[in-house]
Amino acid sequence: MSLAPVVPDMGWLAKIGNHIYENKDGMVFDMAFALAWVTIVVAFVTIVDGPDWARYLLLAAGIPAYFGFVHSLEWAKQNQQRRTS
Repeated sequence: MSLAPVVPDMGWLAKIGNHIYENKDGMVFDMAFALAWVTIVVAFVTIVDGPDWARYLLLAAGIPAYFGFVHSLEWAKQNQQRRTS
């Protein structure tokens, strides 16, 4: 459900603004997850004085971790709805 008005002849800047308006909650969540993941990985590798390849491997592991986390949230929401119904 879109709350922003959709105008057929929008310029590219208006299209970007409309997209951000419609997806702002998801974008905030994505950014928060990314910042938290990178902060934790960098802090961990710095504390243990790990090699660069380990840093890059852990950063890349954030991609499946993100999708796993989002999937588990969706699964938990579905289970909660089933219990309350």
